Amino acid sequence: MHKGLKSRPNFSFLFLSILQVGLNTVEAVWPLPQTFISSSEQYRLNPQTFYFGYGRQSAAQPGCTVLDSAFKRYFSLIFLDFTSGYGALRFSVDQPFRVEISVDHDDCEGYPSEDSSERYNLTVSAGHASLNAETVWGALRGLESFSQLVYQDDFGSYFVNKTEIEDFPRFQFRAILLDTSRHYLPVQTILKTLDAMAYSKFNVFHWHIVDDPSFPYQSRSFPDLSAKGAFHPMTHIYTQSDVRRVISHGRLRGIRILPEFDSPGHTKSWGKGQSDLLTPCYKGDIPSGTFGPVNPALPSTYKFMATLFKEVSSVFPDSYIHLGGDEVDFSCWRSNPDIRAFMQAMGFEGDFTKLEAFYMENIMNITSALNKTSIVWQDVFDYHERIPKDAVLHIWKGVPAQIKEELSRITKAGMRVLLAAPWYINHISYGQDWRNYYTVQPQNFSGTEEQKKLVIGGEVCMWGEYVDATNLMPRLWPRASAAAERLWSDEEKTSNVDKAFPRLQEFRCKLLRRGIQAEPLYVGHCKHEYQGI
Repeated sequence: MHKGLKSRPNFSFLFLSILQVGLNTVEAVWPLPQTFISSSEQYRLNPQTFYFGYGRQSAAQPGCTVLDSAFKRYFSLIFLDFTSGYGALRFSVDQPFRVEISVDHDDCEGYPSEDSSERYNLTVSAGHASLNAETVWGALRGLESFSQLVYQDDFGSYFVNKTEIEDFPRFQFRAILLDTSRHYLPVQTILKTLDAMAYSKFNVFHWHIVDDPSFPYQSRSFPDLSAKGAFHPMTHIYTQSDVRRVISHGRLRGIRILPEFDSPGHTKSWGKGQSDLLTPCYKGDIPSGTFGPVNPALPSTYKFMATLFKEVSSVFPDSYIHLGGDEVDFSCWRSNPDIRAFMQAMGFEGDFTKLEAFYMENIMNITSALNKTSIVWQDVFDYHERIPKDAVLHIWKGVPAQIKEELSRITKAGMRVLLAAPWYINHISYGQDWRNYYTVQPQNFSGTEEQKKLVIGGEVCMWGEYVDATNLMPRLWPRASAAAERLWSDEEKTSNVDKAFPRLQEFRCKLLRRGIQAEPLYVGHCKHEYQGI
């Protein structure tokens, strides 16, 4: 830059442009914090004199894997230009700026769980930001908020405004489901989804890892399941090492990995590598050569499931496991003489919901014995099955009125519930459908306050019939972020969808800047447009 120009800046022009940037950054955090006070007082940040550090009183100190890696990650996210070498020479006289993190508990080597606090307080003032949290998981959420507060002016200088935030999530369980059976998703795509989830403060990755079309999970106990059930036994599988990578990547971002092995339906691919597991269907008195759901009449079925779930519960550290239990087609069971004879012996009198109940109770007993909490789809409750009191029911179907009834019914029975039905975002339509996801009210049903507390959260589902690595990112983001704010933020403060629109537009631009191919919400532009792969 010409020296003469540098010594005589046009202050009125500079002030104007800074003012405009400052105005644009009010409430610049998505999802909106519980309390957020920002002023126009701004501080310039120089990447060469910017530091993350631990408070003297912090239970976590250098060597904390979760926070040490987060400091490196967020430095690169905050100073995106600096990491590519751009503008490194322009800074020389700026004051140092230190972000000091203090946590009450040293959970650096652990995993996030259902009880993990994500509460944090963040104060930004001249030369200093202090971030206090009960756990490292709360500190991660605070670092994400801080990273979103930083902005650049038209000359590439970095600023942050004086800010105070007190924040915590409204719901403890905020999930994204990916389906890796209908289309195989490369590990890299899953890891990138975990990155984007952290930007929106999602904290559970529900991995619907297997289903009818394919069985990509490579089991140590039953290697034939993927060898014969995956789309390809070498290229379209998740090895034990792949699974560990996903779990580790999630842990460092405060994201739990919840595996789902759905049965007795949705199991066609299982039968290819495990004989006698599925029910042979009959046409009259002879087998038709096709197979139906898992065979609930054979002791060998439960022996197999006990071995498989023992492995799954040792591979996945989370205390929850999803057992499915949805959409069981009874016609094959009905056609099979051995199943009918078993039902008669058990006194089920031709009621196939009782047979499914018998099967699911056995599977839930297996996982209970492994000290795992079961999550099951709502069908399991609808069939009046004897469900462990600590199980969680997952609502996936129905129009809004039916969803409200189901929420009332399940919570009246004292059961905890997860809401997914309004957030099946694999369904696409022309226009701004994110508005529908934003205006969902998870606790708007008739019931007591105690009942409403039993709604532990919600989930955005991306089923894979029409989705693979080519279109996952733009289909998921930023539409999923609308649900993220609903699940994190105060409902009254975020009830106006029109006020949310410019904020979500701005957040979508941040996602683009971070390399996430988030699709546009409507007509407009981003200062930094997506530059391709």
